[in-house]
Formats: sequence, C-alpha cells, structure tokens
Amino acid sequence: MILRSLLLPILLLVASGPARAAADFPLQAGEHLSFRVSWAIVRGAGSIKIDARRDATRDDRLVVTTTTATRGFARMLLAFDARAESFYDLNSGRLRSLHEYSKSKDKVKEHHVAFDHAARTAAYSAKDSQEPTNLPMPAGDPSDLILALLQTRTWNLKPGESRDALVLFDDDFYELTIHATRYEELWTSLGKFNTLVLEPRMEKTPPKGMFKRGSSVRVWISQDEQRLPVRFDVEFNIGTGTATLDYYEKPGTKLGTPPAPATVANPAASGSSPVPDAKNSRP
Repeated sequence: MILRSLLLPILLLVASGPARAAADFPLQAGEHLSFRVSWAIVRGAGSIKIDARRDATRDDRLVVTTTTATRGFARMLLAFDARAESFYDLNSGRLRSLHEYSKSKDKVKEHHVAFDHAARTAAYSAKDSQEPTNLPMPAGDPSDLILALLQTRTWNLKPGESRDALVLFDDDFYELTIHATRYEELWTSLGKFNTLVLEPRMEKTPPKGMFKRGSSVRVWISQDEQRLPVRFDVEFNIGTGTATLDYYEKPGTKLGTPPAPATVANPAASGSSPVPDAKNSRP
C-alpha cells in the first residue's frame, strides 16, 4: 500500500489552470518522459512513463498516455500496474475525457470520466457501473496533474507567486493553489539543472484526503528552454517517495538512455477503442 500511495497521487490527480490555447499545450505530440521512482531507501521501486501523440482516429485530438508500475524488489512486495489516457481537444486546449486502469495483486480498478464544459459536469463511470455519476465541475479546465505542472512552462512563475488549480482524485474534486517557493540547483543522472520548486497546497477549503493526512507534493521545474519536471516528491508521515526524470525525448532532442517499452496494464485500454464524449459517457 505504501508504493501504491506514492504512485497514485502522481498518476491519478487531475488539475486545472486558466483556459489555454492549443499553442500553450504543456506537451506536444512526440514528447516522451520517463521517471524512476524510489521510496525512502528503496531505489528503483517503480517507473512512470508519459507519452504524447496525435490521435490516430482524430487529427484534432492529442492523447497523453501515462503508464506506471512497481519494479524489482518492490514488485515482489506489491505488484502494481496502471495506465491512464487523457484525450485533449487541440482546438480548444481542453481535456475531453480520460480513462484510468490499475491492478494491484488481484484488485482491478477502472473508470472513465467525460467532461461537459458547457454544462460544467463530469460524467464518472466506474467499471461495471450501470449509469455514470454526474459530478458538478467547478470553474476551470481540468487536466492531468503532471500536465498542469508542465503547464507552468508557459506561466513564468517566480518565487512568491502562485496560481489556483482544481484537482480531481478519482471522483472527488480538490481546490489547490500551486505556489512557486524557491529556485534550487538539482543534480540528476541527466546532469545539473537550475529549477523552480512548486508546491500544490490545499488552502481555500478544509484539507481532505492525502492533504488532511499531512502529505505534501513538490515538483522541480527546470528553468532552461525545455522547462522539464525534473523531479516529483510525495511526502508522507512514513517517508517520502521520489520520481526523478531519467529520460526525455522530443523530435530532435534526447536526454538519457531510452527506457524499456512500457507494459500495457490493460490491453483493452490501448487507445484503439472508441472513447465516449460527455454526451455519451459510458465506457
């Protein structure tokens, strides 16, 4: 459960910032990021891989796929695999739908969320559910947390500044504020980076979930041309989990050694099946 608690906050949080144009997308088609996950003194406890591509069936849609898995000794303790796909409208820059699947031992969780921005609702459908649950959607354009943090590439935040974010964890919305706290020099396997440290905090409403339990999240964004999320930390009372970028690729640029191909946790969620829209939200 410890490793699952580390991987899930990074994978499953969904956040929003102000409305954005397609030109300001945090990821472009052809970008790939791979992170090595460690827990306390357990190095190589897992991996997170993120890929962005144009949808093969719709040219106006960007698909961002995140695959997560435990590795090595950690996998002997807890076999965990997850896959998430987020579908963005390239014309409006908005997230239209997402599908998430995870398997831990024999427990499988799967759900789909379709966003109706005009009606301000999110239709949440869990695996085998008969009807979707309509979640009231607060103001803002939802997107994956990692992409929301990558969106800071275009924010040009400086220490002491902040911007609000809306977060959906499973079927529950959170109101967060992302603070730029300081500049910090960081060394990784990819070299030295001058970074801006960001901290999402729950200040506008009473803390809940991981924030109520005293957990915190930090991300280090490189201050070079790439503006990469070099590292993520998720801190709990029982220790800190860290995801460190060890490979980055975009057309014409590669940093690090290419990782092994990601395992598809759920072959049925490979992106080839139709994804329902907000008006027809059942998987």
